[in-house]
Amino acid sequence: MLVPVIVIGIAMAVVMACGWAYQRAANNGGWTDVFWTFGTGAICTVAALVPIDGLAGATWRQLMVACLVAGWSLRLGIYIARRVAVSREDVRYSTLREHWGAAFQTKMFALLLSQAPVTALFGIAVLFAAHQPDTGFRLADVAGLAILIGSVAGEGLADEQMKRFKSDPSAHGKVCDQGLWAWSRHPNYFFEILGWFAYPVIGFDAADLWSLLAFVAPVLMFVVIRYGTGIPPLEEAMVRSKGEAYRQYQMRVSPLLPWPPAR
Repeated sequence: MLVPVIVIGIAMAVVMACGWAYQRAANNGGWTDVFWTFGTGAICTVAALVPIDGLAGATWRQLMVACLVAGWSLRLGIYIARRVAVSREDVRYSTLREHWGAAFQTKMFALLLSQAPVTALFGIAVLFAAHQPDTGFRLADVAGLAILIGSVAGEGLADEQMKRFKSDPSAHGKVCDQGLWAWSRHPNYFFEILGWFAYPVIGFDAADLWSLLAFVAPVLMFVVIRYGTGIPPLEEAMVRSKGEAYRQYQMRVSPLLPWPPAR
């Protein structure tokens, strides 16, 4: 397990170094999200398919897990790439650019390289799921499939609702509090975190307590989104942009977990 994880980390470091160079040339930090999503998807898909225990080819579960990773990566990566290609720089990165000033590119390079070991930890969850020793189709496999498919569908719905809101000229200067966004300030992030629970659910093996390490993936994703480069810089920018309207939205609506809004 250790060698594949190290390989995932090294491969991702190369991907993110390329992402840094591309965003610098394009003067748009949002492209790093595209590189991370496609890079994580491609590398973890390959890792899931690596033959194990001397088998000539991949097992059905390896194929299933590889399809789950690839499906998630393609949906999210294409969505982000289309958005970045036609929009101004994501407010998270423009906020960091303002805070970091002349040191922006240096700090961005360090930030992007730090995502390599993070992806390696996500890879642990994928590897445990793909290499689950039980050869039968279990209830846990059904649950994992349901979690991943549901999370991808939910995140896609949240993204589409926000896209429609922003395309409405009458919504300019307003806060999106419709659909899923009426119950969570960041429903897309909620479903992104939820999706990473699919792999530890599939990969958990009661006979191998090391498989509990797979739960590091969703926990780490939660920490990064809730306290790192996800929600904090985005909400800071939204408060500056929308002012009191967004502060009122923060008071009414849950930051992450979908919940009926307060009156």
